[in-house]
Amino acid sequence: MEAKIKALIEHFHFSTLPAEGTLFASTLRSTQEFADGSSVGTAMIGKYCSDPLSQSFFHRLPADETWHFYGGDALRLVLLALDGSSRDVIMGSKPLKKEHVQFVVPAGVWQAGELIEGGRYALFGCTLAPGFTGSMYEGGVREELLANYPNRRSDILLLTAENAEKRMPEGFAK
Repeated sequence: MEAKIKALIEHFHFSTLPAEGTLFASTLRSTQEFADGSSVGTAMIGKYCSDPLSQSFFHRLPADETWHFYGGDALRLVLLALDGSSRDVIMGSKPLKKEHVQFVVPAGVWQAGELIEGGRYALFGCTLAPGFTGSMYEGGVREELLANYPNRRSDILLLTAENAEKRMPEGFAK
């Protein structure tokens, strides 16, 4: 593992996000709550790298998720819409070259992400309002995604696990 990557992991106290696979650190869980006890807003910092492997398996959320690019090399988000369409979004530090420094993934869209090939690491953040809870998370099932998005086969095979978790562990991010 490269020294800078190791130093960033230690600095942010990154751990692996259950079911999804991203290195992450929770940075905000609002003290304001809705009637059901869930947080009004949440934020996290994440990191994609190849050693140790950190990428985001396909998942979807019932709320819009705002992504923010902070540094390192560009990353790729793969988005699969409910109407069967798909697109890649490149996030990076070169907005004049069509890289996004911020992007909103709409609620209900399947999303996955990874470091651009040849990159060392990407540092990013995600915010949600209402705040993220483990019960919001729906992991993508490889066979279902392949049936609905056959033109994204290589991405689906790369960014799903054979026996992927469909839900976060009980009690995660209440």
